[in-house]
Amino acid sequence: MRRDSRETAFKIIFESLFNENPFNDEILAQLKEKDRSFCEEIIKEYLINKEKIEKGVNSCLKGYNLDRVYKIDLALIYEAITEIEFLKTPPAVAINEILDIAKKYSTENSPKFINGVLSAYVKGEINNNAGSN
Repeated sequence: MRRDSRETAFKIIFESLFNENPFNDEILAQLKEKDRSFCEEIIKEYLINKEKIEKGVNSCLKGYNLDRVYKIDLALIYEAITEIEFLKTPPAVAINEILDIAKKYSTENSPKFINGVLSAYVKGEINNNAGSN
């Protein structure tokens, strides 16, 4: 189930915020083969594009900087953007999935905050792409 892949990817991205080598074979081994490859794809794209993703998130924060964002929320935002940008998951799907995971792992106010950041990001990307045509 893709939800399992996304939750596992979130956990690994969260761990990467504190540890340079976040890949955890034990946690990946718990996933079915199809789920494991999707999770690994998310992590690989996140690690390759981390700087671009951070810049994109930072540009969407109003009155905050990355250091002030709750790390769980930041990991969830990073995962959603990775899926939207690099795995071409439809934004509505990626955002809804991440908001459901946020309800499980984060604070009561986190889904609203995460939705706001991701919506600003998606709107910014749409406007940037429209301007470049």
